[in-house]
Amino acid sequence: MTSAAILDFSSAVLGVVTALAVLFRQRSFERWLFAAGLTGLAANAALAGLSAVSPLTDSMIGLENAALACMALQPGIWLLFGLTYGRGNYREYLERWRQMVAGAFLLPVCVVLFFHARMVEAVGLFHEELEYPLGTGYRLLGLRLLFVCCLLGAALLMAQIERTFWTAVGTMRWRIKFMALGLGVIFVARFYTSSWGVLFNYIPSTLGTIDAGAFLLGCLLILYSLSRGAFAVSVYPARADLHKSLAVVLAGIYLIVVGLYAKVVELLHTPGSFPRKSFAILLAFVAVGLLVLSDRLRLHARRLVSRYLQRPLYDYRTVWRRITEGTASRVTEQELCQSSVKLAAEIFQALSVSVWLVDEKQENLVFAASTSLSDAMAEKLRPGAEEAAEAIRKLRHSLDPLDIEYSDENWTVALRRAHPSEFGEEGGSRVCVPMIAVGKLLGVMILGDRVGGVLFSLQDYDLLKCVGDQIAASLLNMQLSQRLLQAREMEAFQTMSAFFVHDLKNTASTLNLMLQNLPVHYDNPAFREDALRGIAKSGQHIDNMIKRLSALRHDFKIRPEPADLNDVVAKVLASWKGSANIQLQSNLGSIPKLPFDADQIHKVITNLVLNATEAVARDGRIQVETTQNNGWVIVTIADNGCGMTPEFLNRSLFRAFQTTKKDGFGIGMFQSKMIVEAHGGRLEVESQLHKGTTFKVLLPVAKK
Repeated sequence: MTSAAILDFSSAVLGVVTALAVLFRQRSFERWLFAAGLTGLAANAALAGLSAVSPLTDSMIGLENAALACMALQPGIWLLFGLTYGRGNYREYLERWRQMVAGAFLLPVCVVLFFHARMVEAVGLFHEELEYPLGTGYRLLGLRLLFVCCLLGAALLMAQIERTFWTAVGTMRWRIKFMALGLGVIFVARFYTSSWGVLFNYIPSTLGTIDAGAFLLGCLLILYSLSRGAFAVSVYPARADLHKSLAVVLAGIYLIVVGLYAKVVELLHTPGSFPRKSFAILLAFVAVGLLVLSDRLRLHARRLVSRYLQRPLYDYRTVWRRITEGTASRVTEQELCQSSVKLAAEIFQALSVSVWLVDEKQENLVFAASTSLSDAMAEKLRPGAEEAAEAIRKLRHSLDPLDIEYSDENWTVALRRAHPSEFGEEGGSRVCVPMIAVGKLLGVMILGDRVGGVLFSLQDYDLLKCVGDQIAASLLNMQLSQRLLQAREMEAFQTMSAFFVHDLKNTASTLNLMLQNLPVHYDNPAFREDALRGIAKSGQHIDNMIKRLSALRHDFKIRPEPADLNDVVAKVLASWKGSANIQLQSNLGSIPKLPFDADQIHKVITNLVLNATEAVARDGRIQVETTQNNGWVIVTIADNGCGMTPEFLNRSLFRAFQTTKKDGFGIGMFQSKMIVEAHGGRLEVESQLHKGTTFKVLLPVAKK
């Protein structure tokens, strides 16, 4: 038995063991897919080993049939796994990618079925000669199409695993890191093998060894990832575009580079070194991908740049912009804390970050968000009341971040227990950042499990303090905004209830007095008649209050119809019953018909005329006129009454429950403005104290 066959059989056995290990403790849809994919790859490796030890006979055709069947099923199974692995919203992705998944299953199978008679030859796919020729004609076309499907499947799987990896943060990314590396090793090799089948007419015998070795190494990495809980993650990737994937970009660039290089080799007639050089190019692209994906490598690269180019460890403008953008749009404390722990984990390369908020009584700590703890686990690890109170007392007077890893005080022990380290001493120290605003402790952020176990430096502590202060300021702003909103709601309720209770009290007093006199004067017909009028008036008064308040609860709707505004104004003036000592003058000009709700506009004009009547003194004057100007029909109601102060005019005139009248309810002007604006118009006012007020109702003229 050759060394290549031993490697093939070893990788096949390890692949089956890995598949069984995945299904050992728990079974789910993604685990079954993963086990099926690994079993298919193990079957390919086993078939390759059998072909290496079998003589070249017609029995090779059976092996080749099985190999083609395994190759045809791999793209669909692995793409389906990539869309479901570790994703809490995988159903959305399956719905969006359903056509692509169907194509990944059907297209390779159709290729094998259509070209089967011409693809299968007695030579087989796993011959151990120096070069294996793919053939010509239909055989070459069929095999190339199958290799294209495998190549695209490998690229799409790596893109989906990459997206899941980047979405995960903290310890979740740590758990799936070696799963991503294991799959990357396996499918980078498959991508390399498939690219040969697409670009060239032969496959070097060394490619089988590369596939088997990559599969063996990938299974070892996957087994290690299972010990980290590689399937105990749940992330929610955004629906990012495929062209944003680093794996797809590198795969495309690699195919272009190798294709161009193959043409150069063909022109220069130096094919001997091409396999080695193309493999070196692949390794270079893999190294670039690992450099981008590795937290540790990126950390070392950033430190080298900072050390030798004499730059600060952080680009503070970029960091501050990220923090500002990440926290500015958050409207609740929970959203702010979730965004804060994610930003802190990315900026400081800390895999576990938690935020605990101080309750309103400043006596206890409440869990807010974490990159490593679930709500249930945090509730179990939550510090006790005495420990939390001691921690609050200590941190209230601490302005700088503290290293709590080696302190023996009770409150530091409680905080360490509430923020367990995933890596122990290898994760470095745990740092506590008090979030203080205007001298008040609002919460505490705890960071640990730093990439590479690197200790926090002075630059880190300075930036941590700034980040803590910024988050504390945002929390304080949210709390004050919430209190202001509650105060305004309570003020509005108290104002409304004061008016309502006042009127109801007067009405109830009238009815009570009537009931007290009823037994004494019941036989008096005049008293009974007066009592009935009083009851009817009280009931009407209560009904009017309910209607006026109901207008504020419902969405306002108008029913515009073409009408003459002069007719509405004339009806208001004709039905007006004012004092004979008040001069009411009208000047209704020539205006066009326009669409409006006559009943609602009638209410507006009536309210403005009545307000003017109540504002003028004896021998006062009220002027009403209609005009047209610049596409607007204007109704002007002017009086020479008491007028309004500028402060009331600017702040209170059009607000509900704001009035200068002794018996007013403060709804009329608010409702009038609402009616006019619903028509697309506006209500303008000019007023001078002790000189008078002018209201203008502007309604737009309908365009022809």
